[in-house]
Amino acid sequence: MDKNVKAKLIEKRLSSLYSRLESCDICPRNCKVNRLKGQLGYCGLGKDLKLYTTFLHQGEEPGISEGLGSGTIFFSGCNLKCVYCQNYKFSHLNEGEILAESDLANVMVGLQKQGAANINLVTATPFIPHILKALLLALGEGLNIPIVYNTSGFEKVDIIEQLRGIVDVYLTDLKYSDSDICQRYSNASNYAIFAQEAAQAMNKQISLSLWDKGLLKKALIIRHLVLPSHIDESKRVLSWIKENIPGAYVSVMFQYRPYFKAADHPQINRPLNHSEYTTIKEFVEGLELEGWVQDFNPDQDLAGINFSPNLKIN
Repeated sequence: MDKNVKAKLIEKRLSSLYSRLESCDICPRNCKVNRLKGQLGYCGLGKDLKLYTTFLHQGEEPGISEGLGSGTIFFSGCNLKCVYCQNYKFSHLNEGEILAESDLANVMVGLQKQGAANINLVTATPFIPHILKALLLALGEGLNIPIVYNTSGFEKVDIIEQLRGIVDVYLTDLKYSDSDICQRYSNASNYAIFAQEAAQAMNKQISLSLWDKGLLKKALIIRHLVLPSHIDESKRVLSWIKENIPGAYVSVMFQYRPYFKAADHPQINRPLNHSEYTTIKEFVEGLELEGWVQDFNPDQDLAGINFSPNLKIN
């Protein structure tokens, strides 16, 4: 979409989004705290924009990271906070640096100058108003690459609607389908309901994918991280995608490691084994879903705990 059209959409929606922070209901937690006065919600965030790191990421799905990589921005905090989180240093412990929206705009433009394929906003939900303000500034400075909204999936449909015409690629998780599992590992028994509704809303916005020179310019990508001892749950999630959003790209991930508080949960306190990998790989192939299936590499560590703070503000 033309950057001028995006700018007009942001200008139209920005004020009302900021006002929601006064009694925050940006996500399904509905904390109702006044973040603009510094009160903290479940995400652990108040009024300030906070980032952990940013870089050209070549480990994302090929459709968004071919070439020099995806211009990835990792925000601090999270509204889901899974017990096994590989990014716990900044998602749970909220490590990071406070920035102004103008600084974030400079980060975006800087990534484009480095050759980024897109701007990849990771765990952006609590900061949607701040990010849109920064994006408005960046568009005025010449930003013209696609915007990727990289989310846990714990979203409200009405917030996703506020991103219509602004986000080009939705990269959303669909972690679970069973409410007990949602509660056990993410303290959100209603996660599946919200994540499924959000994915369907994203699909309505991005009905057709658009490729250009090996990169996605428009798309919905649904990620699913396979958990050990939960193969039947993965089958349920993937079957739901096939039945409800068969046109989406699916990214099946086998990189799980028992990080953070996984040791408190014996069923997930280990990596996946090869049998679990083979079972799900064959299941996905049988569904004939389009997308990517991660290789089984038990020695590879792709976790965010390996990322270093590296903010470049130009």
